[in-house]
Amino acid sequence: MQHLPSADGIWHNLRLLGDATVNALAVQGSQIAWMGDIASLPASLQALPRTDAHNALAMPGLVDCHTHLVYGGQRANEFAMRLAGASYEEVAKAGGGIVSSVLATRAASEDDLYAQSATRLQQLLAEGVCAIEIKSGYGLALEHERKQLRVARRLGDDFGVTVRTTFLGAHALPPEYAGRSHDYINLVCNEMLPALAAEGLVDAVDVFCERIGFSLAETEQVFQAAQALGLPVKLHAEQLSDMGGSALAARYGALSNDHIEHLSAAGIEAMRASGTVAVLLPGAYYTLRDTHVPPIAALRAAGVPMAVSTDHNPGTSPCLSLLLMANMASTLFRLTVPEALAGITTHAARALGLQDTHGVLAVGRPANIVLWDVQDPAELVYWLAHQTPRTVIRQGRVAVDTLGLLRP
Repeated sequence: MQHLPSADGIWHNLRLLGDATVNALAVQGSQIAWMGDIASLPASLQALPRTDAHNALAMPGLVDCHTHLVYGGQRANEFAMRLAGASYEEVAKAGGGIVSSVLATRAASEDDLYAQSATRLQQLLAEGVCAIEIKSGYGLALEHERKQLRVARRLGDDFGVTVRTTFLGAHALPPEYAGRSHDYINLVCNEMLPALAAEGLVDAVDVFCERIGFSLAETEQVFQAAQALGLPVKLHAEQLSDMGGSALAARYGALSNDHIEHLSAAGIEAMRASGTVAVLLPGAYYTLRDTHVPPIAALRAAGVPMAVSTDHNPGTSPCLSLLLMANMASTLFRLTVPEALAGITTHAARALGLQDTHGVLAVGRPANIVLWDVQDPAELVYWLAHQTPRTVIRQGRVAVDTLGLLRP
């Protein structure tokens, strides 16, 4: 981990999001040891050093629960081609699409991938992200999927941020398996996933279940392989059509179903019953100029938790601002401000299985805290430009301190 100063001490003169009774908290041993009114600070904590937060708004560290952060190259040329009128097929024939990123990722060394990805990660961390999911899926061969996941682990260690790795070997068919999806899924299930899990590189397993991706039967085969290894699953579901993937994923207790623009009533009910989180990805919706909005009102009525994420990837969501995604989820999908903020904290943590450690400020939890120089929490969703937190406490250490609040 990078050398960062400890946040241990009393942080006072702050406003806690959603709780007007708290104006101070104590960090001790990298955990939140106490929260309350500074006038009621326990005697056992009185000797701790103090930092005046100058009326900052305190909220949980942000959680980016769906990213493809580790990859080689970029695809700006495809963006330009689409703007000039090129079709998806024309882009693909010109060497674009996921295959383009696969080739660039395979060609890059692990250190090259690390350098590119670290730059991207730092932008997210500067905005207050304290936990992030990083998927594989641009290697599509054991050695290259391993390379992506190893980089993800290194990023977590080096930057002191919670990283959850997701194996997305079933992202697309690699060129060498064109027309042989059955053989490739067997490779994913019988060789790639067991090997990577044995190396401790996999926290969850994902599939792109779609007409241009993998079928329900192939998805279930991957889920069964994950289940046999004791790994949780999640799913790219119902982005372009209603395949019924969300209901399938819910049967396997999926952590989340992501995209879900074409989610059906049956899928919503299955997710409600299983506790599966709906992850909204407005960046991809925007970039693809989609017009089919996720069924927000129905999800809300059913009580399905809704998370929001960047879906950072080089093809359909080249975004590195989780707050911008909160704004877009509100403006494009009609989330309320409280829903948008919960979507990038509480519900996003749940979508990664981190609900016991992230997404909520509470005594006994790791200190992942962001202090904002805003008067109204709505400002975090309202502004379109990048916002810099006043202070970021990540894993009990002060990672950002823009106004020099720390004691000498």
